[in-house]
Amino acid sequence: MELNFSPEASLRWGVLCAFYRLFEVRLYKVDTMSRECELTGKGVMYGNNVSHANNRTRRRFLPNLVNVTLISDALGQSLKFRVSANALRTVEHRGGLDAFFAKSHDAELSQRARLIKRQIAKKLASVVIAA
Repeated sequence: MELNFSPEASLRWGVLCAFYRLFEVRLYKVDTMSRECELTGKGVMYGNNVSHANNRTRRRFLPNLVNVTLISDALGQSLKFRVSANALRTVEHRGGLDAFFAKSHDAELSQRARLIKRQIAKKLASVVIAA
């Protein structure tokens, strides 16, 4: 059996590889977009729909996520987050984004939120040292 590697075949192979590379990147981006609050860690919960006849079917309880832009006074810039409506109320109650990060635990924050929390803490520490 003789294998024929013509220029057309190698071109088709290159296009196919490029397509799969593009497809994998697209799948990765879809997978990283989770239904979870970046500030509180609230996510999808599972339960049952219960009918009048007490029939139970599985269902998902989705968090009320909204895309918001919050302003950090310490950093002097606006930051976009995907947070639950409950987290938005908590940020307002605690006195803004900087105060929220100061009182929050790292375990409930997303990786990006932890990075921003460290940036805010570093900025506030440098302001205190300068004063």
